[in-house]
Amino acid sequence: MPGATDPTASAGDSGDRRLRLAVDIGGTFTDVALAHGDRHTTTKVLTTHADPAQGVLDGIATVLAEAGRAPAEVALIIHGTTLATNALIERRGARTALLTTAGHRDALAMGHEDRFEQYDLAIERPVPLVPRHLRLPVVERLDSAGRVRVPLDEASLRAHLGTLRDQGVESVAIGFLHGYANGAHEARAAEILAAELPDLWITRAGEVCPEIREYERLSTAVANAYVRPVMARYLTRLAAALGDRGLACPFLLMTSGGGLTTVETAARFPIRLVESGPAGGAILAAQVARDSDAPRVLSFDMGGTTAKLCLIDDAEPLSARQFEVDRVYRFKKGSGLPVRIPVIEMVEIGAGGGSIARVDALGRVQVGPESAGSDPGPACYARGGDRPTVTDADLCLGRIPAAGFAGGALSLDPGASTSALAAHVARPLGQRADASAPPPDSDSPAAAREAAHAVSEMVDETMSAAARAHGLDWGRHMAGRTLVAFGGAAPLHAARLAQKLGCDRVVVPKGAGVGSAIGFLLAPVSYQVVRSRFMTLDGFDAAAARATLAAMDAEARTVVRQAAPDRPLEARAHAHMRYRGQGHEIAVALPDPLLDTGDAPARPETLADTLARAFDAAYAALYGRTIPGQDIEILSWTLSLSAPATLPPAPPPLPDTAPAPPAPLARQPLFDPARQAWTEVPVIDRAQIAPGTVLAGPALVAEAQTTTVVPADFSLAVDARGALVLTRAAAGQPA
Repeated sequence: MPGATDPTASAGDSGDRRLRLAVDIGGTFTDVALAHGDRHTTTKVLTTHADPAQGVLDGIATVLAEAGRAPAEVALIIHGTTLATNALIERRGARTALLTTAGHRDALAMGHEDRFEQYDLAIERPVPLVPRHLRLPVVERLDSAGRVRVPLDEASLRAHLGTLRDQGVESVAIGFLHGYANGAHEARAAEILAAELPDLWITRAGEVCPEIREYERLSTAVANAYVRPVMARYLTRLAAALGDRGLACPFLLMTSGGGLTTVETAARFPIRLVESGPAGGAILAAQVARDSDAPRVLSFDMGGTTAKLCLIDDAEPLSARQFEVDRVYRFKKGSGLPVRIPVIEMVEIGAGGGSIARVDALGRVQVGPESAGSDPGPACYARGGDRPTVTDADLCLGRIPAAGFAGGALSLDPGASTSALAAHVARPLGQRADASAPPPDSDSPAAAREAAHAVSEMVDETMSAAARAHGLDWGRHMAGRTLVAFGGAAPLHAARLAQKLGCDRVVVPKGAGVGSAIGFLLAPVSYQVVRSRFMTLDGFDAAAARATLAAMDAEARTVVRQAAPDRPLEARAHAHMRYRGQGHEIAVALPDPLLDTGDAPARPETLADTLARAFDAAYAALYGRTIPGQDIEILSWTLSLSAPATLPPAPPPLPDTAPAPPAPLARQPLFDPARQAWTEVPVIDRAQIAPGTVLAGPALVAEAQTTTVVPADFSLAVDARGALVLTRAAAGQPA
């Protein structure tokens, strides 16, 4: 598919050989962005699920050709991918076994022994990645302090070697009880396996997740082992293919926590890549928040398969230490496989451009989570799909100019959208109409348009409800926030979502259609290390805390220095604290004295008091109160080490006089759901809108990878960086 080149950059950057490439593999499209100077060339290609690397190589070839640059000029490639997530969801990983402490082989199946859906009598739980006959018990035991209670019985471990061979096990996870406190038994078991079965992929839980909570630790280790052969082979093949095509430059991977890491580290711990694509989008939104001076932002990333929403306050995305994969109830918390990894906290729902619409047995319009993907895709793609999707509804409502879609490389068929909506939405709804009324003409174009409106409103209401619920979980409100929209489908729905949430502004950054890929280019090289070391503030041991942080710093530095050998590094550390008796912790930023891992003297009482004050402030910010007189505990420590990100240069100032809007490319009917009316609107080429331009809605602003819908109650201005800023005429009132 053709790329999109930013026309605002000067031609004088043609000699800049510091090109940077970013690639994001999604469920429907693979996005590629090439940064050269202050200019971007971008493209979307359909994801090649049979061989994802082929789509990556095709996209890279396209943007290099569009920019007129050679592969040898590329200085850095950054990659994010859904492959690890897809392997877990689709159960296409390696045949995996688990070696664990005798008596604890069923920990994966028992989980927390709770019900995530209290009233569902037929509740389904996530099926463990390792079947019971491959969860193999080993005689050994450590206590919570790491002291050996029962030495490792090597004979009990060797007894399982035949099972591993006979069952064709390709990868194994080793997770012993309290292995986070003392990794000696896990390390010795790994030595024996490596010597006896040299082709076996081995994952140690104490390396992947050195934290308390055995279920989460084992689940993370098993998930890592399950996808490790798949991901390691993919990354190795892709790196070799890039080299064969003359791209002999550093190749870094985006992590779920918003940092970059090396191929070697990613191949060793691929579980850290499960949310790499959405993390790039959150980084882009955080940069937009800084550029726009917006203290309260809601990041809105809507692609072909899912929509992701992330809260960003003071230009910092929310972060978490746990994520769930393969939820049985798709978006029900507690119904998935938990993995303990650094992750940018967001809510994800099955609402993308390819999400399939239908009418259920109760006569309700339902959208997703099933997606048409890239093959066959929405009905309007004319690639064999005959079921209506959100993209078909958008086309029917006039939100997408049929000509020039995807830069003109994909011709849309409006008739196919109308037929699919009529057959699968309008007709089933018409069959449930009042029997005393005249039979509706459910096959008419008008009925299909009404069906499209129903589909669109359903998906927008689902997203707004998810955003409100996510905000309530974190004690945050949606009203008054700036909505930052990116992804191929988000600019189509952003204004309507803002109306429903009571948001004041919508910002659509340049290159919004490939926003996550552009976000990769803004990410720092970083790595996070976690350790569980229990302390109470009453008995706080400052020397032990410093020693723990020093060891964590050394581990993180080893990883980061591989990708950033000469750049200055910044450390940020947190203690995960709670009141005694509570079941969960909150992250508390550590004061500077604890980050000093040298020998500077400090009174433990002073540091403990400082930590107590920091905990009180963080707890009150989250829950609105503290609990005086209650003992405080520290369970775990995290330390992130990062090299500075490459930030875009300052934009030139806006002109004193606003430029005139460009002449429309065309005019077409657009349905306004807030006013329940059709209006003839101009279609404007985004590439022709200069910074400083102001225009009133309604309008469509078209570009190669997406279209921005500007309703009648919004005005549009283009800021100094070329972002589209939509402002409501009557802000703050939900629709």
